[in-house]
Amino acid sequence: MSNQRYAPEFEDEAVYQVLERGYPVADVSERLGVSAHSLHQWVKVAEPDKSDELNADLEEAERKILKLRADLLRAEDGH
Repeated sequence: MSNQRYAPEFEDEAVYQVLERGYPVADVSERLGVSAHSLHQWVKVAEPDKSDELNADLEEAERKILKLRADLLRAEDGH
């Protein structure tokens, strides 16, 4: 197992090629001479955590459901 260290700029460029340019990890790792495992780890760290965004979307959906239920109850009481 190698303990090779890379400059942050090198890692950033490798991740950029995968995330922004859409190149496959295997191609970038081979071209740059790094292991695919290392590159996958760098990409994983660099990708934004979407759980906060998903939670916000879920909360918004729940608010809409509650509003629609309240509207439905008001409409049913009017009949």
